[in-house]
Amino acid sequence: MVASVSSSTSSTSNTASSLNSTSAQDQQDRFLKLLVAQLNNQDPMNPMDNAQMTTQIAQINTVSGIQQLNDTIKSMASQYTSMQVMQGAAMIGHQVVADGSTISVNSGVGTAALSLDADASSVQVQVLSSSGSVIDQINLGAMKAGNHNFQWDASKYKGTDNPSFKIIAKQGTTAVTGTPLVRDTIASVGTDSTGAMTLNLKSGTSIKYDTIVSIL
Repeated sequence: MVASVSSSTSSTSNTASSLNSTSAQDQQDRFLKLLVAQLNNQDPMNPMDNAQMTTQIAQINTVSGIQQLNDTIKSMASQYTSMQVMQGAAMIGHQVVADGSTISVNSGVGTAALSLDADASSVQVQVLSSSGSVIDQINLGAMKAGNHNFQWDASKYKGTDNPSFKIIAKQGTTAVTGTPLVRDTIASVGTDSTGAMTLNLKSGTSIKYDTIVSIL
């Protein structure tokens, strides 16, 4: 009979820890039913001691508290996302510079930006098609370290998507690291499947909020 009580105790603990998909109130109700069943079926000559009962009650309260905390955090995260999107709406119509290697093409003009880690005596931008082949080259000459904007004559470009680019920068014969950046106008804001805010650009591409380098 004692073994039966011990088995029920183990079952109660496992059940309480596995009810992540139910509410805290449902978990408490189910726990109390199991506890009453244990008390009704315990050995009168060897009843459950107070310490064991107190431990089980503390365990279910802990599980319920964690569930309530998770629900609170989820609610706060949802409210934060909504507030972030509302604030992001103020950026609509502004130009943004963000991480990315896409050239935004509008009305036959391609725009983008780059960042140099050091001064460079020569900077060349290679424009790439969606397949990765070089379709044009832009020689920008010498540039200082920092962020720079550039434009590309895309009037002859017949692609259906926005091309990408890579940077070849040198100081004499020494290579200089160049980081490609997207520059475009924000058309709308939204969220992705994870709830993170995204910025939809005029060219049709989308970027994540945390990739923004500057807002113009």
